[in-house]
Amino acid sequence: MKSLPVETATAADAVAVIDALMLAFAGDPMARWSWEDPALYLATFPRMAQAFGGAAFERGTAHRIGHAGAALWLAPGVHPDGEKMGALMAETIPPALQKDGEKLMEQMNRFHPQEPHWYLPLIGIDPAHQGKGLGGALLRHQLAICDRDGAAAYLESSNPRNIPLYARHGFEALGRIQAGSSPTMVPMLRKPQRRT
Repeated sequence: MKSLPVETATAADAVAVIDALMLAFAGDPMARWSWEDPALYLATFPRMAQAFGGAAFERGTAHRIGHAGAALWLAPGVHPDGEKMGALMAETIPPALQKDGEKLMEQMNRFHPQEPHWYLPLIGIDPAHQGKGLGGALLRHQLAICDRDGAAAYLESSNPRNIPLYARHGFEALGRIQAGSSPTMVPMLRKPQRRT
């Protein structure tokens, strides 16, 4: 694949972007722990992605790279729709996992920075296009804005395979998020970096 530019994804692009993210997260440990049944995963992921990062489409902070992948960034002061996320979790996560899911959310809230920052709820590349540097291109695009504005960036990595990518782009692990039988998530913070 030749190099593709990073573009702003609009509300009109939301379905295609979320479809690409759904492919990217199909093997994600946390997503599949939450929705092990494939039909349930396919039915739920688009709604969860919209609640988690959909505000990015409205605010011009959703980025895509062709149809291969996307990153949904939330600017300082913009938050996921916690009410919708909670309702979806209650409706779709198996009862045996509900308590662990609540504990995970509590831990996520504890690690989330209090100072103004950019939050990356979702980034993913369609597996057919992984390993081509597209995830790095999406990160560099927004992180250049963070550095220009002197802003921190924060994410939770739900897949251990992605931690080295985030570390190469300046993110540092803050700890671990885990409850009961869940996989481990790693909260990561990147302080703004000066360009020399």
